[in-house]
Amino acid sequence: MTESAQTPSLYDRLGGTFGIAALMDVLTDRLYDNVSANRNPDVQKLHETNSRAGFKFMVTAWSIQETGGPQCYPGRDMREAHENMVATEYDFDVVALEIAATLSFCGVPQQEAKEYLDIIESYRHDVLTASAGKGNTPSAASA
Repeated sequence: MTESAQTPSLYDRLGGTFGIAALMDVLTDRLYDNVSANRNPDVQKLHETNSRAGFKFMVTAWSIQETGGPQCYPGRDMREAHENMVATEYDFDVVALEIAATLSFCGVPQQEAKEYLDIIESYRHDVLTASAGKGNTPSAASA
């Protein structure tokens, strides 16, 4: 038996589809209600024009796929999905911090939380936009 066959995937260790769906249910509500995230007008517009249920589905499917589960995400890649949004380092950090807090709140073990956050971090440069700059400051909407 190979090592990869012996080691359960992050998907499995997070509880599979149902475990990840439960985590993403909590996370997406927290993201919709996060005042700092919603200071970005592009995030606020996304939340106003897209249903919460649809957003939950997309985040759940993406997370299932990215953690080693079934290929079920029907959306665009991260770069394309964020190309019309202005996202700064600060904006990315707000979301990453909310993800970390949610994983902790939901009792995800430290190793699994770190692995999931490493996946999120690997997409930082796909989410950030050139027009947003690379500074670690709040978006213009919060000024």
